[in-house]
Amino acid sequence: MQLVIITHDTLFAGEADILNRLFDAGMECLHLRKPAFPASVSRQLLQQIDKAYHSRVVLHDHFELLREFPVRGVHLNSRNPVCPPDVEAVSRSCHSIACLRTQQRISGMTLFLSPIFDSISKKGYTATFTHEELLLAGQNGLINRKVMALGGISEATIPRIAAYGFGGVAVLGALWNDRPSAGDSDAVIRRFAQLQSMTGT
Repeated sequence: MQLVIITHDTLFAGEADILNRLFDAGMECLHLRKPAFPASVSRQLLQQIDKAYHSRVVLHDHFELLREFPVRGVHLNSRNPVCPPDVEAVSRSCHSIACLRTQQRISGMTLFLSPIFDSISKKGYTATFTHEELLLAGQNGLINRKVMALGGISEATIPRIAAYGFGGVAVLGALWNDRPSAGDSDAVIRRFAQLQSMTGT
C-alpha cells in the first residue's frame, strides 16, 4: 500500500529539516501544499530540500515552480484544476464516487478520494461515504490501486482501507498533529515509521 505524505498547511521553523529527515527515512512521495502562502514560501522549502529528493515532490499550488525545480509533477484540485502545458499531472482530488468514475474514463492519474473518515487536520470535515458505498465502489473497480484514501487516515483507520481496495493512503494530521514545530522532529519521524509499518512501505 502506498504512503503519501502531505505537508502541513502552516509554515513552521525547522520544517525543511524534518522533510529531509522524512526523505532519509524512506518517504517516497511528498505533496507540497501551502495554499495560504505565496510561491516564495514553497520555493524556499524546495531550495532547502535536498536536490536528490525533488523528484519525489508533487506541487499542489504555484505550478510556475515547475520551471525551477525538477519535481515529479502536480496535483490538480479545485484551486488549480488545469494542468500546465507539457507537464504530467500526477494526481487529482475527488470528493465523490461519480468523480472517480468520470476521471477514470478520461485520465490515467492517481485519484485522491476524500474524506474517507472524519478529518484529523480539518475541524468539521467529516466522512462523506458510508461503509457500504466504499465496499461497493471497490467491488465495482472504482476504488483500485490508482486511488488513494484521504481524510482521517491514522494507525486506527489504515487497517480498514485495504478492505475497500485502495492502493494507498495520503496522510496529513496523523503525522503532523495540530501545530508542528522544530522540536517535534523526533516524534514526527517515529509517527512516520509507525505509518510505514502499517502500510507495509
